[in-house]
Amino acid sequence: MKNKYLSILFSFLAIATAFAQTGIENYLSAPFPSNLVGAEDGKTIAWVFNDKGERNIFYAAAPSFAAKKVTTYQGDEGIVINSLRFTPDGNQIVFVRGNTNNRKKEAANPALLPMATDRNLYIIDKDGSNLRKIGPGTYPKISPDGKTLAYLKNKQIWTATLSDTIQKPQKLFQSRGSQSQIRWSPDGSKIAFTSRRGDHSFIGIYDFTSNQFKFIDPSIDLDDHPVWSPNGQQLAFRRRPAVKNSLPFTPKREGFPWSIRLYNVKTNTTKEIWKADKGMGSVATNEIPVVDNQLLWTAGNQLIFPWEKTGWQQLYLLNPVSGKVTHLTPGKGEVENVSISKDLQTVYYTTNIGDINRRHIWKVDVKTGKTVQISKTKNIEWSPVPLENGLAILNASAQKPAWPALLSEKGKITEIASEFFPSTFPQSAMVTPQSIMITATDGMQAPAQIFLPPNHKKGQKHPALIFTHGGSRRQMLLGFHYSSYYSNAYALNQYFASKGYVVLSLNYRSGIGYGMEFREALNYGAQGASEYFDLAGAGIYLKNRDDVDAKKIALWGGSYGGYLTAHGLARASDLFACGVDIHGVHDWNEAIRNFVSSYSPEKLEAFAKLAFQSSPEYYIDGWKSPVLFIHGDDDRNVNFTETVRLAELLRERNVPFEQLVFPDEVHSFLLHRHWIQAYEAAFEFINRQFNKK
Repeated sequence: MKNKYLSILFSFLAIATAFAQTGIENYLSAPFPSNLVGAEDGKTIAWVFNDKGERNIFYAAAPSFAAKKVTTYQGDEGIVINSLRFTPDGNQIVFVRGNTNNRKKEAANPALLPMATDRNLYIIDKDGSNLRKIGPGTYPKISPDGKTLAYLKNKQIWTATLSDTIQKPQKLFQSRGSQSQIRWSPDGSKIAFTSRRGDHSFIGIYDFTSNQFKFIDPSIDLDDHPVWSPNGQQLAFRRRPAVKNSLPFTPKREGFPWSIRLYNVKTNTTKEIWKADKGMGSVATNEIPVVDNQLLWTAGNQLIFPWEKTGWQQLYLLNPVSGKVTHLTPGKGEVENVSISKDLQTVYYTTNIGDINRRHIWKVDVKTGKTVQISKTKNIEWSPVPLENGLAILNASAQKPAWPALLSEKGKITEIASEFFPSTFPQSAMVTPQSIMITATDGMQAPAQIFLPPNHKKGQKHPALIFTHGGSRRQMLLGFHYSSYYSNAYALNQYFASKGYVVLSLNYRSGIGYGMEFREALNYGAQGASEYFDLAGAGIYLKNRDDVDAKKIALWGGSYGGYLTAHGLARASDLFACGVDIHGVHDWNEAIRNFVSSYSPEKLEAFAKLAFQSSPEYYIDGWKSPVLFIHGDDDRNVNFTETVRLAELLRERNVPFEQLVFPDEVHSFLLHRHWIQAYEAAFEFINRQFNKK
């Protein structure tokens, strides 16, 4: 009996020691799945696993859906794989491997590899044989007969044969502007596309029979998202009125109403078949749903489209003949992913309706309008891919990051590829965050999640920190995120909690998930930085908790989260003791120019003045707290110069700062080892400021 107790004791001590030695690398050890796609027969799926920086394609097929590795790329090389497409017979996979270019046309290469890292198209048999490089390009679209691949290269549309290994790819035609959104007609005789021209865009059609292309119904406005009707006789598309000086990071609650137009192939005529009402929903948002096309044709020759008429971005059904509109997905919540069944009668979608801080899979019958919630867990499910029997999805929980699974029509979830989940992942050490509401200093309510340390005791003082996400069109959830960037951030929040921190993850105004008025908050961003009031309110909330040491409250965040971290340190150094600013925005005039190259502060003096007054640099004289800057110098989202300039201003004021710079790294770090280095540095810096062991 004594030996039995000793054995149990030693086992307990071994587990406790293992958790004590668990590092950040363990919290980031699980492969992250993305690009989940299905074959047309509904029996085969494929996805990409990013396994500690080693990216490869996997596939699984009915009935067992045993996961098999397709590609064999090795090492943390920082080279992206995406845009997976099955050929119509389901036997081959087309994909893109490589990294995007910066403005100097340099492909990202943070691993400093001696080879080129540009994006190229490949095709491979699903069993991993016959890998073939097609050539430079992106955005692959396979013809209905599976013989031809259309894709983008140098802003033009190219085609390549998928059967002939000798014939070289050819440019389909030459057009001004930047071509995008390739759409094959159902019979493969035509391609519709969008041609972007800066302040306007056209819908074009290329005809393979005549080898000519034309623009339909050209206007001064922004036309996009063309979609063919099932019989190929009509083409619907979206039209958004052009607006001069429409700048990002500013609220857009209403404007000139957008519309849907319909082109008739036989008569060569176009007409408006629907137009948004004035006021709520008049501005078409591109943040959600996250889909390749904002418009979908259904059985019965009707159109599904997203609209924000009720203040929530949801799905509607449009009869092109009568103009009748039916609200398909009512409720308080947003629709984020959308897919449609092969028979075009059932729409599957991801939403937070009924569970505002998570995501679940629903379906709606197009004919009856009946909605059904399929996944009914306390976890998070997204990316529904229709199968012959049920759906393939990605799912996560508060304790386990994203993973591929099968979802039956009755709601049963069965994970696949479980043999690839690492034993080093500290799943049992994860705490379950709780949803709370923060009262901002201007009175507005902001949602948040709070992570309490394991074995938390009321009244026992802990250091604390606030995490602010980027975007700002993001929403942190009550579990691991569907984005790898924020899945990593959630893991670091969990790590801080495991080390005795009270962690608050703030969903500040201008984020998604809580409706139009929250997303398009008054005076947010470059027009007042009103989201800072949410951050200040979160700081006061933590300061007043009886389990928080009010002198030890830190901030951390990346991108827009770095912007808010800098705001907090500049405007409230008496409240926030230190912070970690990862590739943060510090001057809106610099940030806007990075997204809108034509932006000229000199020509918009009033706007530019308010934009600077909404920036952390404006409050630099109040900055006293130490900060750690982390930035990659090939960042295309937030210019590296933003950190260079802010560091100079802090030097002039003798404010202590430290830095971690990754040469040739981009915004969302491509190298797994850089994530580990960044997070280890962030934890060590904050821990050191608080003299915490």
